[in-house]
Amino acid sequence: MEITAGQVKELRERTGAGMMECKRALQEAGGDMEKAIDLLRVRGAAKVAKRAGREATEGLVASYVHMGGKVGVLLELNCETDFVARNEQFQQLAKDLCMHIAAMNPLAVTPEEIPAAVVEHERAVSLEKVKNDGKPAHLHDKIVAGMMRKFYEDHTLLDQAFVKDPDRTIRDVVQEVAAATGENIVVRRFVRYGLGD
Repeated sequence: MEITAGQVKELRERTGAGMMECKRALQEAGGDMEKAIDLLRVRGAAKVAKRAGREATEGLVASYVHMGGKVGVLLELNCETDFVARNEQFQQLAKDLCMHIAAMNPLAVTPEEIPAAVVEHERAVSLEKVKNDGKPAHLHDKIVAGMMRKFYEDHTLLDQAFVKDPDRTIRDVVQEVAAATGENIVVRRFVRYGLGD
């Protein structure tokens, strides 16, 4: 099948991938744009995984104030070079993450960063709920483990569904920008202030 320059251009605009990568993906997908996007996402995720160990010491601190000054967010987002830190796509990611944090109020970036006392309290509450629901004792641990997975999905930034596109997690969004920029991108930390909190 002949791949047109217009198809390559459209795929490049939609994904940020290189021209030759777009052309190869379209050829492999038989001209199907959505399949080509999926191929590029899979390859990009593989490249991102390889870059994960690289040092990300550049970046920016982004801020966002919402609801007439009632909620504010500060976020440190890191990348490998100052060039990418000034990139429009990277800066848009920082803004999107700040807006997401303001809306969803995550407890931490990753599950490992949630304080142990909070995790233990949540586990104890979940176990009591399972017992009160009359579930068989031999299933308690398995059910509680599932409830804890849901707790992490709801309360850790990288595992939350993105408010602007609930079909993707924040981790997916960050990895897509990392794939497009060719650098390791790390959400280092954030703080969310709510008036009266």
